[in-house]
Parts: sequence; structure tokens; C-alpha cells
Amino acid sequence: MSSVALRKRVLRVVFISLVLDLISFTFILPLFPSLLSFYMKQDPSSSSLLNRIFHYVNAYKNSFAKPIDSRYDVVLLGGALGSLFSLLQAIAAPIIGRSSDKYGRRTALLWSLAGNILSVALWVAATDFRTFLASRIVGGLSEANVQLANAIATDISDESQRGATMAMVGACFSIAFTVGPALGAALSNIEIVSANPFATAAGFSFFLIVLETVYVYFCLPETHPNRVVDRESGAASGKLKENQTGDKPVTLTLPKHTNSPALLSFTHLIFLLPFSGMEFSLPFLTATLYTDSTINPAALNGRILAVMGVIASVLQGAVIRRLSPLLTVRIGVVSSALSFFFLSSISSASGLYVAACFLAVTNATVVNGLNSLISFEAGENERGAVLGRHRSWGQVGRAAGPIIFCSLFWWVGREVAYTTGGLVMLGVCAITFTALRSPSVENPPKMGRVTTS
Repeated sequence: MSSVALRKRVLRVVFISLVLDLISFTFILPLFPSLLSFYMKQDPSSSSLLNRIFHYVNAYKNSFAKPIDSRYDVVLLGGALGSLFSLLQAIAAPIIGRSSDKYGRRTALLWSLAGNILSVALWVAATDFRTFLASRIVGGLSEANVQLANAIATDISDESQRGATMAMVGACFSIAFTVGPALGAALSNIEIVSANPFATAAGFSFFLIVLETVYVYFCLPETHPNRVVDRESGAASGKLKENQTGDKPVTLTLPKHTNSPALLSFTHLIFLLPFSGMEFSLPFLTATLYTDSTINPAALNGRILAVMGVIASVLQGAVIRRLSPLLTVRIGVVSSALSFFFLSSISSASGLYVAACFLAVTNATVVNGLNSLISFEAGENERGAVLGRHRSWGQVGRAAGPIIFCSLFWWVGREVAYTTGGLVMLGVCAITFTALRSPSVENPPKMGRVTTS
């Protein structure tokens, strides 16, 4: 099989497997409030693990000057579980990245999927909170599909194709977050096992992960440049990539750093700190705006997320892939700063929808662009490790952002909180416009259509 044909095959497998993985992952997102309410009813005693956690959540909540409605206890705990998941990802990402450099992308991905299967199996069996918590812990330590998809995309693309290939990962996110939460919510209404009313959604999530694992096992070849095997000779071929004519292998060398990997990872961190906090605060914002209104804040949040998903999908499919990685980052951080300042002063649902448009642009651009930029700074023997460390710093931001931002939201009010977030984002803008540069390559990277022939 030629390298061009092999590259097409790998892209197809990575795209399909990542969509399956992310749809399965997003099933649980809209179910957190209902899940936690169910587990509280299962074991209402004050000594239960869940109620002890709620005790600490309430102690933290009651330390604020302004009283916080008790109906948000479940939202707070759901956010705490999300932060725990991100923190575990921050710990695991560098380890998984180094393992993929040492043992190969395919092997690391299969081990990751084995952990995901165990995680979802625990959710299927979770009739108590302890088992559900164990499921989240195992999932946080094992989920690596996105990280390894970025490493594989780097393996199989030359510099001129890099941004477009990695943009595929962002497209998978948009598809999954548009379909997955709605499907998970719908399946949760089908009760098959009375001891666990969420077993239907969990079971279908389990099916998708098993299907993905089987598909990867039989269809995904190894892509690490030093572990690719020529099936005809049985020897390591060493290279998967060809130049755009398909005639000669591309000579792979150590990267000439255009941007400091540490600076890119730091930018990833300080971008996600306020941005993830702002995302988590949206339910509190809508409740603040519509305390005495007939508008259902939860339904409004759902419509806003749907609008964001559709806009992000259209942007990634028609616009973003045609731009350079650095330009996409710059567009995204400016859009994010505008959304912060806009959210600090809105007073209507129409204002929320306008802010959602800015947020959709940010979702479609920044993280994907930073992942593309960091991929240029890694040699072929260290890509997994470099991308793993980069993801780790981002996950630290995702873990700490909701706690820090929502604390600010409750202490000083939404106007000050969002304005502060906007000021931090202006600092991120300053970094991206003054300190980051487009990688120096023979063919400038574009986020355009992937060249496969």
C-alpha cells in the first residue's frame, strides 16, 4: 500500500474512531444533575460518601457573602467531578504521551480504550455513588483518544498539511457535542434496569466504546515514524509520509523551534483558566438573569449550547480549515475577550445568543490552533511526550478554571467576574499577537482541505 493510500486510511480510521469516542464521552454531560439526585435518594444517610461531599460543598458555598440557591448544589458537585476528571487527565496525559513514543500510537490507544471500557462498564453497574465515582476516576486516568489522535495526525502529515489534518479533531468535537448530549438525554428516559435508570444510556455508551476498540484493533496501523513496519519485508520502514507528489519520502529532522513549547503550553493554560470557568458559569448567569421569569434557564442553556455547536461545525467545515493555525488562535482569543465583556453587561436572552456566537468562534479555533502550533515544535521521537505535556497544562486550566471563576462570580458579582475574565483574555491576546509566530516551513501551513493525493 502506498503512503498516500495509507494516509487516507489512517485519516478515515482516526476520524471515525474519534467521533465514536466523543459521542460516547458526551452522553453523560447533560445527565449529571439527574445522576447525582438519583444517588442521593439511593443513600440519603448523612454518613454516605455523597452526602459528606455535599457537606463540604455547602461549607464552601456558605462562605460567600451572597447566599447561593440550594438548587445549585448538584451543579456545583457536577462541576467538582468535571474538575476531578480534568485533573486526572493532567496527570495521565504526559505518561500516555511518553508511552506512545516508546511503544507506538496504536498500542497506547488500545490500552487507553481498555481503560475506557472499564470506566463505562462501571457506569453501567453503578447503582451507588462509590461505583459511579470509581467510573469517573478510571475514565480520567485512561481517556487519551483526542491526545493520541493529535499525535497520529502529526505523524502522517507534512508541514503544509499539518493544520488541516489536525483541524479534523476539532470537527469531531463539533459533531460529537451536537449529537452526543441530546442522544444521552434521550436514552436516559428509557428505563430497562430499575436499579440503575441510566443503564440504557451507559449501555449504549459501552457499545460505542467496544465498537471503537474493535475498529481500531483491526483497522488502525502503527504511525510512529520509527515503528512503522513494511508488511512485505517485515522490517521497520521508518517513514509514513511522502511529499505532495508522492514520489519521495519526506526527510524528517528535529524541529527548529519557532515558538517555545513552554510558551505555547502556558498560553493553553491561561486561556482555559477563564474560558472553562466562564463556560461552567453560564447556568448561574441565566438563573441570575431570569430569577422571576417564565423562561426555563435549563432549556435556554440547552438551546444556547445547540447554537454554539452548529456554528462551530459550520466554521470548522467551511472557514477555519482554510486559515493558518496562528491566525485561528488570534481570531479565537479576540472573540473570547469580546464574549467576556459582552456577558458582563447583558440583560436579555438575545444578548446570550450573541455571546454564544462569539463563544462558538472560540470553541472552533483556539485549542485546535494551539495543538497545531505545538506539533511543529516536536521531533518525531518526542511528539507524544510534547503533545501530552501540552494537553496536561490545558487540563490544569480546565480543572481550576470553574472553581476560580465561580468563586469570583459569587464573591463580587457577574459584572466584575466577567470583566476580570475579559482582562485576562486581553493578556492572552497580547501573547498571541506579540510573542507567537507562524512556524517557519517551506510551505506555510494552512487549515485548508487535507491533501491526500
